[in-house]
Amino acid sequence: MFCVKNDILNKNVMKNILSILLLLSLMVGCKSSAGKTSITEPISEYGSQEDEMKYYFTATGNEPFWGLKMGNENTVFTSLIPGKEKLVFSSVEAVKAMDANVKMYKVSNETSRATITIQQLDCQNSMSGIILSYKVSIEIKSNTELESTKMDGCGKYNTDYRLHDIWVLEELNGFKVFITDFQRELPRIEINSTENTFMGYGGCNAISGTIFYEKDLLRFSKVISTLMACASGNKENEFSKALQSTTTYSIENNRLTLSNPSGKLLVFRKVD
Repeated sequence: MFCVKNDILNKNVMKNILSILLLLSLMVGCKSSAGKTSITEPISEYGSQEDEMKYYFTATGNEPFWGLKMGNENTVFTSLIPGKEKLVFSSVEAVKAMDANVKMYKVSNETSRATITIQQLDCQNSMSGIILSYKVSIEIKSNTELESTKMDGCGKYNTDYRLHDIWVLEELNGFKVFITDFQRELPRIEINSTENTFMGYGGCNAISGTIFYEKDLLRFSKVISTLMACASGNKENEFSKALQSTTTYSIENNRLTLSNPSGKLLVFRKVD
């Protein structure tokens, strides 16, 4: 009887020791994991922010599955088509239609050639149901093929993530601005590059609207504002007109410069 009790006691002791060892190993594992520094970059559905900057336009299609990334240097086509799993082309300038927002790119490399057509037209992905703003058509073939493979899909321009910030006005039509040029404070805009929207203060009224972004093109559209009466001499109308006349931009030294073919219109300073 004493031996049986002794065996039971020894088994319980061993269980307790194993439990303690298991707990210690888990604690060490958690500590090691917590000490690691992640180097993963922020990503969107199209990849890292740097990838979005490298490729200004992305598209996908189904049946067969394919993907397209267009950048200033390279255009990359991927698919499940044998022999066309990944094709890299040097990027070329677009041939633009005169009467519609349609662009055509003819690209080639040592093994294949393709014609890519991008049309501004609402396009619904046949599998996910997601609606994008551009219809994409691709005709692609290798140099050994007689006929091209034709595919359709949907795409979008990747809005420059650096625009995603709060910007306060510094210059208007070439002149430095002061609070006395406006009601209470300087105009500012907060741009949401994910939603392609903006909101802010025009110098007298609250303003909001959308942004239209393509390669080398930025427009502020559908601008609405509150209807507060502004003091005499307030330059809000001048600011609003310049904002809606914008067609291009540049970002440097925490400054956002908006321009059009006539010249520089607005300069903002990043504040957050």
